Amino acid sequence: MMTPMHYILLVLGVIILIHYIMSFTYEEYGKATSISNIAEKWTGPKSNPLYRTPVPDEYCKPDSPMHLQDRKANASIVVLVRNSELWGIMSSMKQLEDRFNRKFQYPYVFLNDKPFTQSFQDHIQALTSATVEFGLIPSDHWHQPSWIDEERASKSRDDMIRNDVIYGGGYRNMCRFNSGLLQKYRYYWRVEPDIQLFCDVNHDPFLMMQDQKKVYGFTIAISEIPATIPTLWKVVKSFIDANPDLVTPGNAMEFLSDDGGESYSLCHFWSNFEIADLDFWRGEAYLKFFEYLDEQGGFYYECWGDAPVHSIGAALFAKKEQIHFFNDIGYQHEPFEHCPQGDVHTKGKCWCNPDESVDYQIYSCLNRYDKLFS
Repeated sequence: MMTPMHYILLVLGVIILIHYIMSFTYEEYGKATSISNIAEKWTGPKSNPLYRTPVPDEYCKPDSPMHLQDRKANASIVVLVRNSELWGIMSSMKQLEDRFNRKFQYPYVFLNDKPFTQSFQDHIQALTSATVEFGLIPSDHWHQPSWIDEERASKSRDDMIRNDVIYGGGYRNMCRFNSGLLQKYRYYWRVEPDIQLFCDVNHDPFLMMQDQKKVYGFTIAISEIPATIPTLWKVVKSFIDANPDLVTPGNAMEFLSDDGGESYSLCHFWSNFEIADLDFWRGEAYLKFFEYLDEQGGFYYECWGDAPVHSIGAALFAKKEQIHFFNDIGYQHEPFEHCPQGDVHTKGKCWCNPDESVDYQIYSCLNRYDKLFS
């Protein structure tokens, strides 16, 4: 038997149920009947913390329109990156925009072996007014070829990790793809996550490369770790012997070797920064060279990276004058940095410490590059 109290509780339950349904169904009703809104009518509205109040427009000055040059090269900024590296590449990209691309508006090409997330794309596009393209690397360009002996490759990786060989556990597929990098553009500037750009870049390096017929540009030249490439030079010599007509006269062999090519100096251009001519990589000499190296399996059985492969290719198949040191671009990729000296440092408004530059440290190869022209 229902008592008056039961009826009261039943009516209250129905009222509360209707209230919740109305709150979820009608947003304005939910706001009007919220506890915080009712409390404000008794205690007065609460003020937000100051940082939640936008700065009034009267204090804001929009970016000044940048003067865009009349002439541009067919070039792009190329980024090979994973979704998980978003914040690192945003840091690099923001510096590149502030120091260079805000003025020059070159397009970006982002490449990944997996589809970029929408969140990744949104964050990237918010940093620039330049065109941004997102590409998926074809599986056969990225994954280990079927003809590689995985048991041998796995043993090699394990041995290098056990012997504390740097990069011994990874980068193989990345190196293989980068070494055979082909894009629809003529020139590219390679950018990686978590770099530092120390100086303003007030000139167009792509147009300079184009007009002066340069094919490869670098900022850091150092020695390779011998344990990562134990048979690379032997394979290179074999290729040269079989294809002497592909080697360019007046090249930069002296950067690579002290004895005319019998031995390798281990010097290479650090390719995490490079500005280069894609037509050079597409050319007959480099393509045959890369395909020959690829067939030997050293990208997987050892740790051949894109830095020595690109460096050897540029030094053999280009004239030495076509390889350019971008002295005015201050750059850091841990653990090394290039910092301009003297007037170049001042003109570029650089904020790096010249005393920390790798240029003439014992493991730098810049002096060997300089001797090419002395």
